[in-house]
Amino acid sequence: MALFADRAAAGRELAESLTGWRGTDAVILGIPRGGVVTAAAVADALDLPLDVVVVRKLGAAGHEEFAVGAIADGVRLVEPSAVRWAGMSARDVDEVEAAEREELARRSEAFGSSTTALAGRTAIVVDDGVATGSSAIAACRALRSREPSRIVLAVPVAPARWSPPGDAVDEFVCPHRETDFWAVGQYYDDFAQTTDDEVVRMLAGR
Repeated sequence: MALFADRAAAGRELAESLTGWRGTDAVILGIPRGGVVTAAAVADALDLPLDVVVVRKLGAAGHEEFAVGAIADGVRLVEPSAVRWAGMSARDVDEVEAAEREELARRSEAFGSSTTALAGRTAIVVDDGVATGSSAIAACRALRSREPSRIVLAVPVAPARWSPPGDAVDEFVCPHRETDFWAVGQYYDDFAQTTDDEVVRMLAGR
């Protein structure tokens, strides 16, 4: 049996680990697309504003679900060990990145530029889970330039041995640290792909 019925259910459970932020000036920032569903449930439960931080995973050639890195606004993260495992050359990585840069720009336009002021506030970055962690780390590093007082990465599930680097994240919240971890989707009964329109509606509803 999976841990969560769907992303919204995961968000409601995750919010229980974040109750200390209710009534503060914190901002919830979801990673599109699926992470925004989880983030919206957290924002609703804690009565906090919802925004997005757009990231694109750099997928391995032929195994796109396996991340060799990630990009965000002003951030490029590449994991050499993952690149070697995937048998990719530097040129291969550059080609994947070029395509993902276009998608990053498209999604940034589709979801609207993140305009919520973060200076001096707590930024709580939410995704539906962590596998390699590249996307989450890139998202958090991208937010540093906006000078939040604290960056909290909050996800419902992650590998037991994984933790984010201190330069990216000040606090990591994860209620389920799993040892037998191979993909985020294994912990969900419903892990259907989220559409652009669904993300836009959730953001407009806040």
